[in-house]
Amino acid sequence: MYKRPYDPKYSVVCMDESPKQLISEARTGIAMRPGQPKCEDYEYIRKGVVNIFMATETLGGYQMVEITEKKKKMDWAKFCKYIADKHYAKAEKITLVMDNFSTHKAGSFYDAFAQEEARRLVKRFEFVYTPKHGSWLNMAEIELQVMNKQCLDRHIDSIDVISSEVHAWARARNTKNATINWQFTTKDARIKLKRL
Repeated sequence: MYKRPYDPKYSVVCMDESPKQLISEARTGIAMRPGQPKCEDYEYIRKGVVNIFMATETLGGYQMVEITEKKKKMDWAKFCKYIADKHYAKAEKITLVMDNFSTHKAGSFYDAFAQEEARRLVKRFEFVYTPKHGSWLNMAEIELQVMNKQCLDRHIDSIDVISSEVHAWARARNTKNATINWQFTTKDARIKLKRL
């Protein structure tokens, strides 16, 4: 899939999701002063978990993110509709590379939408699943790691703050047309993935 030439009518989009724990500080830290570093207490308060959906079009250098409270079929189907209608409305077919998670099925569209809408969405997508134990082949995992290091590497206690931060990160990354330098070749894949 990654060797296909860039074609906006037949886009290749990698999609993945990741949980993010909402964490609040139990005590206010001591501010940094001359000659003394900032001090933070190790204790924290758990405030729940949110889900981060990530889709990346690696050849076009474009990232899409959405924060949801849960990771259900309905949430995945709505994110796919967002991808199809907002970002790839003119594409004839969207190849969606993802892991083989139970919600990542065409049937999820029928659970989330009326039959006509579900059928329309199913026709827009071609699903390509990474092999079991080979989810690292999904470039969206790389983008999630980049986002976690650049944007979410601290305690955040609110879904609104996470959403704001993640969308700002995606806008900045899209402005740079940031792409992934994928160096795993088809020849390497035939050797390394033979057992899969």
